[in-house]
Amino acid sequence: MKRHRLDRGILAASVCLAALGAGAARAQTATVLDTIVVDAEVAGADTGRQGASGDGAATGMIDPGLAPVQGYVAKRTQTGMKTATPLNEIPQAVSVVGREEIEARGAEKVDEALRYTAGVFAQPFGTDSDTDWYFIRGFQATTTGDYLDGLQIPSYAFGDIYVDAFGLERVEVLKGPASVLYGGSNPGGIVNSISKRPTGERLRYTETGVNDAGTAYFGFDFGDRLDDVQSWRVDGKVQGGRGYSDFEDGWRGFIAPSYTWRRDEENSFTVLANYTHIDEVHNGGSFLPYVGTVVPASSGYIGRDANFTEPALDYYERDQISVGYEAEIGLADRWSYKSSARLAYADIGEHNLYPDGFDASDPTMLNRVNFRHHTRVTNLLSDNRIEGGFATGAIDHQLLLGVEAKSYWIDQVQESGIFGTTTPISAFDPVYGVFQPDPVSYLNQELSQKQAGIYAQDQLRFGGGFIVTLNGRYDHVWTESDDGPTYYSPAQDAHEETDSGAWSGRAGIAYEFENGLTPYVSVASFFNPVIGTDANGAFFEPEDGEQYEVGLKYEPTFVDGSLTFSLFDLTRRNVAVTDPNDIFNQVQRGEVRSRGIEVEGKVNLLSNLALTGAFTAFDLEITEDADAALIGKRPTIVPEVQASAWLDYTVRGAGWIDGATLGAGVRYQGETYADAANTLKVPDATLLDLKVGYEKDDWGVRLNVDNVFDKRYVASCQTANVCSYGEGRSFQVSLHKSW
Repeated sequence: MKRHRLDRGILAASVCLAALGAGAARAQTATVLDTIVVDAEVAGADTGRQGASGDGAATGMIDPGLAPVQGYVAKRTQTGMKTATPLNEIPQAVSVVGREEIEARGAEKVDEALRYTAGVFAQPFGTDSDTDWYFIRGFQATTTGDYLDGLQIPSYAFGDIYVDAFGLERVEVLKGPASVLYGGSNPGGIVNSISKRPTGERLRYTETGVNDAGTAYFGFDFGDRLDDVQSWRVDGKVQGGRGYSDFEDGWRGFIAPSYTWRRDEENSFTVLANYTHIDEVHNGGSFLPYVGTVVPASSGYIGRDANFTEPALDYYERDQISVGYEAEIGLADRWSYKSSARLAYADIGEHNLYPDGFDASDPTMLNRVNFRHHTRVTNLLSDNRIEGGFATGAIDHQLLLGVEAKSYWIDQVQESGIFGTTTPISAFDPVYGVFQPDPVSYLNQELSQKQAGIYAQDQLRFGGGFIVTLNGRYDHVWTESDDGPTYYSPAQDAHEETDSGAWSGRAGIAYEFENGLTPYVSVASFFNPVIGTDANGAFFEPEDGEQYEVGLKYEPTFVDGSLTFSLFDLTRRNVAVTDPNDIFNQVQRGEVRSRGIEVEGKVNLLSNLALTGAFTAFDLEITEDADAALIGKRPTIVPEVQASAWLDYTVRGAGWIDGATLGAGVRYQGETYADAANTLKVPDATLLDLKVGYEKDDWGVRLNVDNVFDKRYVASCQTANVCSYGEGRSFQVSLHKSW
């Protein structure tokens, strides 16, 4: 179920056509690539259906920072440095979830794929079929920390771009401030999803499945070479049926064609496109009161599957399209020019009735909000950079210089039923079909936000193992809004605009020992543009702050694995909080500090045995607030302790059971608070997930069971009237075939 999002990002435009033209001219001198022999152990026999290989080792057709991950252990990433960099050289904690791990857990959404990742609290509002929700290091990353292929997916209110996990090769999390590389973004970190793209190999893969609620799907992933320099890929999925909540049903689908021209390792051009459609009725299980979910009401607990919308009125519809490119042009020795851009458009409409606490006169009846909106959003982004290496004496430099632009535009009308006209509904014996008056508009807005930034990064190596990373970036942000007539203000015609600039930086030092140990320390600053105004109509200033992080990364020499241990102290300032003198408006008088420890390990113990483990412990504290009574309190929603472990085993060389797979995982989330005053606690929960499957030659079958014991728990509460049930037990059977 969609919830109101307050502030979101932006986005951009600038494409270097001259450089692309130069690349096209050089294409005429293309040479034939040597034949590439792929060793089965390198490519990974278990994941050959997806063309998987160890971080690009198999084909050379994909940048190793974007390539399929062999097993569960990634070696390189682009997210932490904007270059294909070994994870242990990045002076911040980074997590990578590869395609094999996504499939093993049966994850259909990005937030599901991150449920076993340290520092990430995924699905805080339970299941939400049209939005991925995650908090990183205590701060919500959905609105300003969501990225696709290194470019932001900005959003505000209900204007965003949806990404289906079936179309992804890997999901990466950079923890802590990312402004030095990506401009304005969530202070706790970002989630960067990496699309599937041509591998230069023949791919013929289909998958179908169904869950116990009655939702079925069919997915496909095809690709091949056109010749020695061109390759293509098309993946997509169609899904439909009933959901786990009452009345929840619908269908959705996407198709994502891509094309790569690669002359050699230094010159390439890739086009990535996507069309997505969603048409469904909302799920329930959220916007519920604390009494009736966390603790029983006088009539017991509200059902987890109950849905308090009006099924005859409820709808969610989305049409979106995007197209983008990635280009690389080799320059002088050790230097290259890289450019990427994406244009995306979405048209979104929905109508939903959701609960708003118990009726004061009848503790069995839930008040409801009759909400409707129509939103159109366009975003254009471009990132152009030059990177290369050189030496000054005994110091080796890897330099990155870039220019990035973002442009985000939203046209939205939000409507709600006039106060007192929306009928309440019984929480325990609901009756549907009572007449509801049409909602009326309270917001009619066209808003745009543009951001332009220049940045530099230098990675210095010296002394046999020292790695120093230095970053600097300057961004300027322009925001404009036009508010048109509404039901309540029929003559409204208001225009507001503002602009501001901000610097951000990062400095880190590490030492890489020969035994695989790499201790590091870093400091980074950030800024995060905030869309919103105070009671006087003045735009909010960007949030800012800094993080101090110290850690240890370990890549053992005796086994294929990685371990990251990190300690951090992160401060977020200029937080918009409720004005205690006017609850309908906000002021920027808030500051929140997040301090904690994260431990994450992944290891391919054997070719058929993989293990992951994660532990997170936070100290989240409100250090400044317009309401003095809240200082020293803990923010709602995020648990201060989380832990998880997952084991995946495949039987080899054992007769008829050769190829059988078994996976098991345990997830723990600690206690949270349901109110700002920290008087209402939400209990902790421990969940068990299982996977059983069988892989033989070019086909396989898999059964995933989440929350095996059907633990009834509340994922979180935003306030005492906005609590969300966590997902109950679910079964999904899938069958895949490649040829």
